[in-house]
Amino acid sequence: MPTRPRVVIVGGGFAGIAAARALSGSDADVTLIDRRNHHIFQPLLYQVATGLLAPSEVSAPIRQLARRQRNLTVMLAEVSGLSQDGRSVLTRSRGIEPAEVAFDYLILAPGMQVNYFGHDEFARFAASLKTIADAERVRAKILEAYEQAELTDDPAERSRLLTFILVGAGPTGVELAASIALMARATLRSTFRRIDPASSRILLIEAGDRILPSFREALAGKAGRQLARLGVEVLTSSKVEQVDARGVVVGGQRVPSATVLWTAGVGPTPILKALNSDSDRAGRIRVAPNMELPGRPGIFVVGDAAALAQEGRQLPGVAQVAIQQGRYVGGLIRARIEGRTSLRPFRYFDKGSMAIVGRNFALLESKRLRMSGYLTWLIWGTIHLLFLPQLQSRLRVAGQWLWWYLTDQRSSLLIPETRVVDAQGATDRNTDAKTGAIASDATV
Repeated sequence: MPTRPRVVIVGGGFAGIAAARALSGSDADVTLIDRRNHHIFQPLLYQVATGLLAPSEVSAPIRQLARRQRNLTVMLAEVSGLSQDGRSVLTRSRGIEPAEVAFDYLILAPGMQVNYFGHDEFARFAASLKTIADAERVRAKILEAYEQAELTDDPAERSRLLTFILVGAGPTGVELAASIALMARATLRSTFRRIDPASSRILLIEAGDRILPSFREALAGKAGRQLARLGVEVLTSSKVEQVDARGVVVGGQRVPSATVLWTAGVGPTPILKALNSDSDRAGRIRVAPNMELPGRPGIFVVGDAAALAQEGRQLPGVAQVAIQQGRYVGGLIRARIEGRTSLRPFRYFDKGSMAIVGRNFALLESKRLRMSGYLTWLIWGTIHLLFLPQLQSRLRVAGQWLWWYLTDQRSSLLIPETRVVDAQGATDRNTDAKTGAIASDATV
């Protein structure tokens, strides 16, 4: 009895989800593998990191997204590489023996990971922003800095605690810096008694000669002026040489800080390295015009992990590129399964790049259009609401944005409690010092 073609998709991001949906109803068995059980709407992750949105509002369970697709199976596992014959992926999952998942077609959409440019030791002190856990960790670092500043009487230590350094002035760095500035100057301003959060120093450091290098210089300049109005200091043509518990060294000068955030650069995930294929300087895999791996038919790389030029320019690692590539490859595989002529080479339809800089100001740049200001900010909000994966998320996010806009209040300014594990079991910092009893609000 003949078996149906097996399509394996690695990664539940924009590209992976788009590819899976394009294969809905096809005569194929589709398996989507991700080490997380949820899809993350990355463009709004910085708002989780600054307490404006809750994690559940920018993420959705992959199984819930796929509940209506009968030919789709979801696996919670990590893909470590390919088998020796190159027709199976090697998977591992906590508590389960490593396994192989065979495929006839493979779509690699693992995204990229944080790149510390050869200084992995920086990761201990410079938090990144790629996952929900990262966003919660960043939020905790920011809020703890304010709490500790409220307690100290040392002016130098208070200044260090109220200095926030962001390394990398691409869209994520710019948006996060602006959001921290608004939180300090509006949301937190009246909630402390011994410090003024508005006196916070927010320093955005960029190794290149200007911020937002993917935008035209004129638009980037407008963003820079908006950052200045928010009180964000921008330092360009400056390379961070050291990051430690006391701050950073940049241009030979030490800048004391308790909160260093890394928003610069991406690098390849382990599965991309395991391919042993030609890649660009960032580690993205060079693909053929149909997104196929050269010399390896049936294996495709899409999204941030793929290096593909169009009209002489490298396609950017943004959501729209990933969605269009995933949809294209899903359609291409479907055409091959049905014996139809393969689709034309992938062609990206540029809907424009956007970045938001605080309240009432955003940038939009496309092939034919460049604009900024309040109207662009409204367009940015509308587009991001429409692209959230679930209706309930759209409604909740719209409500949170309206509440924040009217009151300056943020809904998720919580610092997670720290759990302590000892030989007797798990406790946390609510443990009674004398009896060892766990307080009623603690969890084990």
